[in-house]
Amino acid sequence: MDPYVILVVVAVALLILMKFFVTVKQGTIAVITIFGKYQRMLRPGLSMKIPFIEKIYSRITTQNRSTELTFQATTQDQANVFFKAMLLYAVVDSDEETIKNVAFKFVDEKNFMQALIRTIEGTIRAYVATRKQAEVLSLRNEIVTEVKLHIDETLKSWGYHLIDLQLNDITFDEEIMKSMARVVASNNLKAAAENEGQALLITKTKGAEAEGNAIKISAQAEKEAAQLRGQGIASFRAEVAKGMAEAANEMSSASLDSTFLLFSMWTEAIKNFAEMGNGNVIFLDGSTDGMKRTMQQMMSMNMDELLRNK
Repeated sequence: MDPYVILVVVAVALLILMKFFVTVKQGTIAVITIFGKYQRMLRPGLSMKIPFIEKIYSRITTQNRSTELTFQATTQDQANVFFKAMLLYAVVDSDEETIKNVAFKFVDEKNFMQALIRTIEGTIRAYVATRKQAEVLSLRNEIVTEVKLHIDETLKSWGYHLIDLQLNDITFDEEIMKSMARVVASNNLKAAAENEGQALLITKTKGAEAEGNAIKISAQAEKEAAQLRGQGIASFRAEVAKGMAEAANEMSSASLDSTFLLFSMWTEAIKNFAEMGNGNVIFLDGSTDGMKRTMQQMMSMNMDELLRNK
């Protein structure tokens, strides 16, 4: 036999043999059909199929998939809201019925993605239409919960489930964004003014309390000082009276006139006025009658002190 013919036969045999084997990658499942009808599915690894009769209709990935959404919605008070979202989804499981739904529910992947995106957008638009513009920013979690509540059953019938939906960015028209920024700025200024007012009130209140406490302390100190001065003066007078009484008794015992003691005190007082006056003018009655009146007044004071001390 011609070697060339043998080589061709071997090559054809190898090609036919290779058609009996098919490799399925990890994370995917191959769907096999015979003449367009579903036959079976092949799991990851090396498998066999009947060449020219069994065909791989599609390869279904069981891995998580993501896509980004950008769309617009209108609130109840006619404000335009712009959303940017990230959608994470996957095949529910690798059961045969699930894989058949994924493979045959839609014509192709493009149609499935279009249906998925439009369903999610419609759910979010319907929810946002019932809310006011001021509420939307604080309703991220509620919007995601609403989408999952309405789309889970639909996706399950297609063989998929929604893993997560992240609303990454929520914006409004430029004029609305500017007005919101002005509202935030005015609220911040208002809060700052209130804080400054409270701080000033506290400062003044504490200052008034401190001043009042200082006045009380000063008054108490003045009161105590006055009491001590009065006690000192009283003690001084008592000691003077006591000394004068003792001096008078000694002079009386010596048969001397006690008025001489008063006269001596009078002259000592005049001497002190002259020495310690520092040039100040002090008017005294230097006549005999004046001295006599002064002596009598001093003696009267002396007697009063003696009587009080008894």
